Amino acid sequence: MFTGIIEGLGTIHSIRSSGQGSRLVITADYLLENTRIGDSIAVNGACLTAVAVSGKRFEVDVSRETLRLTTLGTAKTGERVNLERALRLSDRIDGHLVAGHVDGTGQIRDRQAAGNSTVVAIGVPKSLSRYLIQKGSVAVDGISLTVNDCDDAGFTVSIVPHTGRVTTIGFKQIGAPVNIETDMIGKYVEKFMTGSKIETTGKGKAGSGVDMDLLAKTGFL
Repeated sequence: MFTGIIEGLGTIHSIRSSGQGSRLVITADYLLENTRIGDSIAVNGACLTAVAVSGKRFEVDVSRETLRLTTLGTAKTGERVNLERALRLSDRIDGHLVAGHVDGTGQIRDRQAAGNSTVVAIGVPKSLSRYLIQKGSVAVDGISLTVNDCDDAGFTVSIVPHTGRVTTIGFKQIGAPVNIETDMIGKYVEKFMTGSKIETTGKGKAGSGVDMDLLAKTGFL
């Protein structure tokens, strides 16, 4: 679990095939203190497991599914990436809860100066835009951002100077692909409200979801 507050940037040092996936070697801009093999590190918002760590450099294996769903599938040597190590229970959550399970990709469609900030418009498929709400949270390349406006075709976010300086969104240009993770709460609510079968713990029975009749019967309406 992550917060979407990027710790720093890194550079992809090398990429090589590993089975049906890839092995990435990444050099961080900062010392990875207390990071060990097996720890989770979000790379552009995708949760990956460190399989080797030495100073500022670490290695991760990327599965075929992650390569398919994220921009890591088209990543190049020398590319700059956002990095965040996993949340500790004692940490403050300054962003929002980010699982590191990227839902898909979007594309930067516009960048416009707005006072001291930059408004970035990002296009996404309807399968992702359905989970976006105005003033809700979204992770873009692992960065926790607030949705300004949204419609079926995409959304806009405001990038303050600090975020622009310390993350990749400060220099990504129109047309660049970005990883998108929508707020997990919306996906759970949709599953409950649409009546999807939910397995209960222990006995394997299925529930029928939440509908208006159930809310009325239980006194919520």
